[in-house]
Amino acid sequence: MQIKPLLRWQRGLVIFSVLLTAGVIMLGAWTRLSDAGLGCPDWPGCYGHLDVRHAINHVNNVNNEMPGALREAHKTVPEMVHRYFASTLGLMVIIIAVLAWINRRDPNQPLLLPTLLVGLVIFQGILGMWTVTMGLQPTIVMLHLLGGFTTFTLLMWLLAIIYRWPRFLNDCDVLCMRKLAVASVAVVILQIALGGWTTANYAAVVCTELPICEDGWTDHLDFEEAFTFWGHEHDQPDYEFGVLENDARTTIHVLHRFGAIAVLLVVGLLVLQVLRKARCHFYRNFALTIGALLLIQVGLGISNVVFVVPLPVAVAHNFGAVILLVSLVLFCKAIYTRAEQAKR
Repeated sequence: MQIKPLLRWQRGLVIFSVLLTAGVIMLGAWTRLSDAGLGCPDWPGCYGHLDVRHAINHVNNVNNEMPGALREAHKTVPEMVHRYFASTLGLMVIIIAVLAWINRRDPNQPLLLPTLLVGLVIFQGILGMWTVTMGLQPTIVMLHLLGGFTTFTLLMWLLAIIYRWPRFLNDCDVLCMRKLAVASVAVVILQIALGGWTTANYAAVVCTELPICEDGWTDHLDFEEAFTFWGHEHDQPDYEFGVLENDARTTIHVLHRFGAIAVLLVVGLLVLQVLRKARCHFYRNFALTIGALLLIQVGLGISNVVFVVPLPVAVAHNFGAVILLVSLVLFCKAIYTRAEQAKR
């Protein structure tokens, strides 16, 4: 079947947007984990400059005249590069939505999802601004991370729709696992939120032993302070390097560890059940892929503890989370696709 020009353009733009979003997510993680989130304390420019080279020169000049007056000049680079990628992504999503509306008479043209993505990337831009103007307020930082993951997931969903994936008959023995698949998605989303909250509150290194934390961790739990999402009382100018007491950070980290165990059990059960019951190679291969992603993610999490959160490993762990989420969401799409739709 011949592909219409507008649809062909959309496919290309969505693929490019998926890759761009992957870059935005990794750059965002790199910026956050390298403590460069306030490398540019203003928005949308950096010290009043849209060109990062001018911002670097400005910081160096000021620091030469008044040593230590501004943050390190090199921290402007990841922050501004992240903004360049994010701005380009926003433009791509708007173009995709415009093409969708132009092509709206085509019965196979998705319209709601491209429009929703425009609203999402605009809200992401607002969250990005608040992340800076509110001095890395933890709730805003976590929401910004979740927004990025949601953008990537919805773009992958849109890509599946415009490629009319999947095109196969459902495996009846796998359909009974719909509830378990949805539960797996829910557990992974909760764990991602806990991971974002751990990072936003600088609690990643508070527990340095496996499997849960140092001995006596049960005596250092403070749930009330750990999950105060707004109105933190502190005397610092911003939230950089965290404002919570050690007990609150321990609580957050410990719950993230328990979340990892829950993900391993629930998603692992899904993988084993699919491998045991599936009759077609598609679902077996899908389950093996999810299982491999799960094991890699667990390995990266353990490496973060053993090697004290090395930056490349932490960024990979962050991106591995969204890849695992997308694989589970697409698995749900596959098992919820009706056989008669797949025949078309």
